[in-house]
Amino acid sequence: MIKNRDYIFFLIITCTLLAVCSCKKEAKNHTLQITKSQEAQFLKKELNPIERYEELLVDVQMQRIFEDGKTFVDCIPKFPADTILKNYRAEKERADFDLKTFVLINFELPISPTTDFESDTTRTVSEHIETLWPYLTRNADEIVPGSRIALPNKYIVPGGRFQEVYYWDSYFILLGLKETGNDSLLKNIVDNFAYQIAKFGFVPNGNRTYYLSRSQPPFFAEMVELLASVQNEKETYLKYKDALEHEYAFWMKGARTLAPGDSKMRVVKMKDGSVLNRFYSNTTTPRAESYYEDVTTAAKIPERDAEDVYLNISAACESGWDFSSRWFSEPDKLTTIKTTRIIPADLNALIFKMEKTLAKMRSFAGDERGANNMETAAEIRKKAINTYLWDAKTRIYQDYDLDKNTFTNVLSLATVYPLYFGLASQEQADSIAEILQEKFLSPGGLSTTLNDNSEQWDYPNGWPPLQWISIRGLERYGKNELATTIKSRWLALNEDVYKRTGKMLEKYNVVDTSLLAGGGEYPNQDGFGWTNGVYLDLKEN
Repeated sequence: MIKNRDYIFFLIITCTLLAVCSCKKEAKNHTLQITKSQEAQFLKKELNPIERYEELLVDVQMQRIFEDGKTFVDCIPKFPADTILKNYRAEKERADFDLKTFVLINFELPISPTTDFESDTTRTVSEHIETLWPYLTRNADEIVPGSRIALPNKYIVPGGRFQEVYYWDSYFILLGLKETGNDSLLKNIVDNFAYQIAKFGFVPNGNRTYYLSRSQPPFFAEMVELLASVQNEKETYLKYKDALEHEYAFWMKGARTLAPGDSKMRVVKMKDGSVLNRFYSNTTTPRAESYYEDVTTAAKIPERDAEDVYLNISAACESGWDFSSRWFSEPDKLTTIKTTRIIPADLNALIFKMEKTLAKMRSFAGDERGANNMETAAEIRKKAINTYLWDAKTRIYQDYDLDKNTFTNVLSLATVYPLYFGLASQEQADSIAEILQEKFLSPGGLSTTLNDNSEQWDYPNGWPPLQWISIRGLERYGKNELATTIKSRWLALNEDVYKRTGKMLEKYNVVDTSLLAGGGEYPNQDGFGWTNGVYLDLKEN
């Protein structure tokens, strides 16, 4: 007879939620029908793994039980966390205790469905992607114990170690879905993001509880625009208006109460009164999935507050560029990370797009005053971007260092975002094109930065989303010859690596195309969601 009340409670809540979700899910709005009280009770049990497993997580991660720290936090517990912790505390002092054995008894290890996929290099890359999509597709989630946040509709994961949906990755995956005519899955994925905004007030980095402290580059407005291109435009914009309004409020929280020169959360008020955004995080602890790495990094700089180190590491993860010299005081030292003291060019271009989209949504809704307010906000931001983030000396958009009150002097492909979103003048676009051709263009495409420091978001690596945004941004300003050169080199590199390895990779070495990309906290991953999407879109357009 089971006597553990927590376990009984756990079973009751889980069964209740499963029944409610399966019986009352409405196809019309794709929203899980869970009462607020049920949701609160369940989420109380589904904490960040650091809070759930306490010293067990610390011991597992610090003793490197698994090569990849993400493995443990993605495990599914076989018993309630309280039971596992109680048993751990009782057993760990035994002379014959083995921590890995304990974990394997109490947890199910994560598996990757792509493990069984067999690549056939006689297929074209496009045929390979079409065959692989089903292995990367996940059905609507059941609510289970563990770190995964259940989503109400089908979605696509990137692949490799990434067996959950990721925010900005998904936009580039959607490009491929649109190209192959999979409009229903495209819509499902957009609905999932609207669901997360309704649930949490923002889109988390990914659908894991350990990602709830941060977001990622906000591409939801772009997703809505993409979806609107394959169905009724006005109805699409109106349907997702509330979701985008809430996401905008998340990124702008605290802006109204700021004094010039101050910052709070994700907003910074400049000395002239204009407001720009930065990446941030709602936590000052090590990342659960990279606990060992973060603690080790902080230990190297004992003179610095560890919580500040953790905050800036997590904020860099929100940027999607984890890690890059963009966020360092010294380009080759992660220990000098200061993400929250930097105003990024790419993020502010994305917020500009959000404001323009909200103006359109409000106009469709008959709120002309609200639409005008958003148009004004977008124009103020455009002016601020060109005041603070355009460097006339280097003739490129740069990130702004709040401590130095000047540019960071890290040249990066973040400079292409203002081109893609139409923030640059033709003269500025001409200058950026020259710099890209002179400094960034390599045999396999564009390098991410010019700093060779072993970080994955730096030289010599090239990343699919940045190639795509660069190409489309250049095309917007008539730089078609350079755009075509970048496109042809990138596609050729994708195809060559595929023929050699049978894989589409997360990132590529664009400088020495005979080598695979490296750097970062984990090996290069295959699959790969955004690589597939970008390839399909560029190949056909």
